[in-house]
Amino acid sequence: MEQGSRVIHVVGGGLAGSEAAWQAARRGVAVVLHEMRPVRPTEAHHTDALAELVCSNSLRSDDWENNAVGLLHEEMRHAGSLVLQAADAHRLPAGGALAVDREGFSAAITAALSALPNVEIRREEIAEPAPDWASTVIATGPLTAPALSEFIRRLTDSEALSFFDAIAPIVHRDSIDMDKAWMQSRYDKGDGADYVNCALDEAQYRVFVEALLAGEKTEFKAWETSTPYFEGCLPVEVMAARGIDTLRYGPMKPVGLRDPRAAARPYAVVQLRQDNALGTLWNMVGFQTKLKHAEQVRIFRMIPGLENASFARLGGLHRNTFINSPRLLDAGLRLKARPALRFAGQITGVEGYVESAAIGLLAGRFAAAEALGAASPPPPPTTALGALLGHITGGADAATFQPMNVNFGLFPDLPPGDRTRGRDRKKVMAHRAIGDLATWLGETR
Repeated sequence: MEQGSRVIHVVGGGLAGSEAAWQAARRGVAVVLHEMRPVRPTEAHHTDALAELVCSNSLRSDDWENNAVGLLHEEMRHAGSLVLQAADAHRLPAGGALAVDREGFSAAITAALSALPNVEIRREEIAEPAPDWASTVIATGPLTAPALSEFIRRLTDSEALSFFDAIAPIVHRDSIDMDKAWMQSRYDKGDGADYVNCALDEAQYRVFVEALLAGEKTEFKAWETSTPYFEGCLPVEVMAARGIDTLRYGPMKPVGLRDPRAAARPYAVVQLRQDNALGTLWNMVGFQTKLKHAEQVRIFRMIPGLENASFARLGGLHRNTFINSPRLLDAGLRLKARPALRFAGQITGVEGYVESAAIGLLAGRFAAAEALGAASPPPPPTTALGALLGHITGGADAATFQPMNVNFGLFPDLPPGDRTRGRDRKKVMAHRAIGDLATWLGETR
């Protein structure tokens, strides 16, 4: 491995770190990718593969003309994203969503990075970047090890912000009673039958919600009691506590679904999405939870069709850590107090697999351009990449900064006088983004 000022050290082999390493290496820069697993395991990971998906296997909507995360997918494809290449290659049926076989996905990313001659993968924990590292990308994600977290706190002269993230259970497909469940995508999107659906009538739904509320929950440690939940990934029992109908308007909404064997529309529906290529594992959509394991088995078996469910993985809860990026980072994702350090991924305060990988993509490109003495302008704010970057590096109020998914509210409005409305407005913004992205890619290749 070449040494010197052109070596980029990437700390963390998750989605963001893997994408950052790929982007930098593909531009001819030597990269050392440091991943602490399996030397130091985490409470959420199950393998030592790079880019392991620890929660859902869905990268959410792939509709680039009408959905901001779908647009982000498309922009990343245009920018040569390894994460999107692997996702497309290991795609599973999921209606309009981009869901993947999680093992095939992470194996593909691990193999691709291992095959690059200018990438060295070191399995070791990094407590802090070495003083002679001229360029470092910290992409350690929500499970940053304590020593590195303490280093970041000292460096930024502040406490890192934190929130809790929850994991949904996974069910063995052959344990689902298909005499009670049926196959259908909401509004028959995708192939029309990409999800397993379990319907509840009103009485069943109310008993189920009561059980969620009464179920024994994971207890927090003393230092965790002030840590909030992330609104985009609330435990199912926390949603239930907000009102009897909250779940019916959330992950258990019945709209767009109808059991072909039933005369009446379902009152509430639990959906399961394929989780691996063999179709043997299915995850409970939106059912992240902090219930204790025995309670999960008891309560989730109350769902019609899941009475004899066998769980390949039960849900869990872990703390997610992020920095106050609007205050700490510049437009190139460099730490203002120490420009040799860049941050990428969820630790910057973006939320979601795709958003994390997108910031890794930008960090890798920025770091490579700097190492090569090339220009590295940020993507236009009219693009999903640029809107997301702008939000975390100055668009958000540092005093109230919280993690956020990409959304069209982060984009500049259409020109004055443009009267496009509704879904057509999103489509116009999406096409504008792809056009502006092409110009940016031409400037930065």
